[in-house]
Order: sequence, then structure tokens, then C-alpha cells
Amino acid sequence: MAEFVHITGAGSARRIERAGISARSRGRDGDRGVYCMPVLPSFTLTHQWVRELRRWHPGVLVAVHVRLPDAEPVTVGHYAESPRRVTAAQAVAAIRELDDPRGQEVFVPRPITAGEVRRVRDVPQGVGWRYLPAAHGRRPCLCPVCASRGAYKGARLRQRFPYDEPPRPKSELMPLLRAATTAEEIVDVLWELGRGRRGGAEELAYLADHPDPEVRETLESVLRRYRGREARRLGERLRQLHESASAAPTAD
Repeated sequence: MAEFVHITGAGSARRIERAGISARSRGRDGDRGVYCMPVLPSFTLTHQWVRELRRWHPGVLVAVHVRLPDAEPVTVGHYAESPRRVTAAQAVAAIRELDDPRGQEVFVPRPITAGEVRRVRDVPQGVGWRYLPAAHGRRPCLCPVCASRGAYKGARLRQRFPYDEPPRPKSELMPLLRAATTAEEIVDVLWELGRGRRGGAEELAYLADHPDPEVRETLESVLRRYRGREARRLGERLRQLHESASAAPTAD
């Protein structure tokens, strides 16, 4: 039997345990089914779609573990490429063999029955990637093609990253950072600091212990634009904290 994880809203958990997963998603060929990921040795890669799906599904997400027959017909591939038709066992093997399985997905072109659902478990809401697998540390593109009007949180992103305005100097941004009182305000200033090459990373060290994970993740990304030993040391500390949090077991 091949094991997979389907990410969905916590409000659907009881219904799924009772009746299975409905075939509500649409595949590349127009058929209805369920998207999922194989259970991989890496917890983070197994649940990599959580952060991206939270952009489109407000509220708490959960992981639904399912088992399918090895010979079950599915499709597999990167979300930006045409998928291949394989069996469930072949899909698991294909993704496990990849050096970088980020962005991969498996589509089951039918509903998942209640008998195939093994359990529903909580999952950390910050695990995985957003926008695209390699987006971490990159400023989002806000051209009219990549950020169309009406897109989710598009107005906030356009306000945070003006498309054609030059970055403000550090001497202007640091007072704003020190005066910021909310996580959202801190993230906004950090991203603008990351638009240019900087020095003096020790001024940001106090944010490494901030309780909000988005602040810490943004700081880790922005430090890649900083020069010097302190920037490297602080970045390594944040990466270790992130890996420790991702590897922490969750309650069933």
C-alpha cells in the first residue's frame, strides 16, 4: 500500500473521517480528484504545501493520511509541468528519488473513501514554502503579469514592495524598525532592508528571538543581503532554529 498526505481545512476533519475526501479538485485533464503528497522521510517535504495552501485557505490546516493500492492510477509531477500517468507505488518511488522534491504533487482522479483514510493529524502551520519553492529570500515580483489585480493579499504586497520605487536608505529604515510594534510592521521594514546590500547585521540580532515565526523567517532571508561575519553567524543560528522547529514531532 502507498501512503500519502492530503492537506485540508480543519473544519473538514470530522466529515473526512466519516465519509472520506470528496473529489473537489480539478486535474490537468479536467477530471475531478484529490491532490496529495507521498509520505517522505522528511517531515518538512511531506507537508511542504501547508504554507502555500494557507494563502488560499484561511484558517487552520490539517494533514489527512491515506493509503492507496500500489496499482492505483494517479498522475505525478511538478506543479508547473505536465504530469505523468503512473501507479501510486511508482509515484512514491519517483518523488523519493528526486534530489529536490519541492513543488511535486500527486493527483488521484477519484474520491478517497473513508476506509482509505488512516488518520487526521495536526500539522505546524508554518511548514513548507510560499509563492514558489525557491522563493525564500527573494523579493516577490509585482509586475502586472505575476501580481494581477484582485489577487489574494495583492494590495498589501504592492504597498510593501512598490514596483518602480528605489529602496530607501538604511539610515531611514532602522528608526522605523526600532519603532515597529507589531510583527507585520517589522516584516515590512525587514523586507525593504533586504532590497539592497547592507552591513551591520548586529543591529538586527535582537529579532532572532522574536516570538513570531514570520519575523524570524523574514530575518533569515534578509540576512542574505548583509555582509560580514555577524550576518553569517546570525543566519546560521536562525537556520538551526528553523530546522529544529521543523523536525519537532507533532501530536496526533
